[in-house]
Amino acid sequence: MNHLVSPSILASDFGNLQRDIEMLNSSEADWIHVDVMDGLFVPNISFGFPVVEKVKQHAQKPLDVHLMIVDPDRYLERFSKAGADIITVHFEACTHLNRTVNAIKELGCKAGVALNPHTPVALLDDIIEYLDLVLIMSVNPGFGGQKFIPNTYKKIADLVKLSSGRNENVYIEIDGGVDEKNAQLLIETGANVLVAGNSVFSAPNPIAAISKLKH
Repeated sequence: MNHLVSPSILASDFGNLQRDIEMLNSSEADWIHVDVMDGLFVPNISFGFPVVEKVKQHAQKPLDVHLMIVDPDRYLERFSKAGADIITVHFEACTHLNRTVNAIKELGCKAGVALNPHTPVALLDDIIEYLDLVLIMSVNPGFGGQKFIPNTYKKIADLVKLSSGRNENVYIEIDGGVDEKNAQLLIETGANVLVAGNSVFSAPNPIAAISKLKH
């Protein structure tokens, strides 16, 4: 499978969000990554349903919604209605992960599970068959612009091993500190979706930055 690029609008210009979404529409981006933060699971607060709905109105790419929130079950249906195509919840935030994953799929969305840097891939052993996507956090979640954690490469390799023969089509998504310097090695190690925020939106030419990550 060719790898995908999912730029994170957390790094976009919120005063010109429509402009930035239209830029992504015209770029080689595959998905649009939407980081939802509640100020509880992570220290930061980002945006909720009204913003997701507005993004959906203008987006021509699937919305890759990453819920960094406690008790995400309460809001799955609302994010689905707001326009999420993919809903990713955190392993650390779900008491009944199998139930949560099934609920996401019943809403017609792809189901993803995110792992914080300290959470081992082996904990997904009993659910890997059910997942459309696994998101490996390569920084501690909560803020954009953080430094990439090198242990991520080992976790990608562990996940490739875990999913081998059991879920060959799972998306392996990397989020945090991804740029053109580490993109190639991430892909070679087994990642197939790259989330990029600052490296896209702070670039002089964001469309060219996306193209570099894509090729």
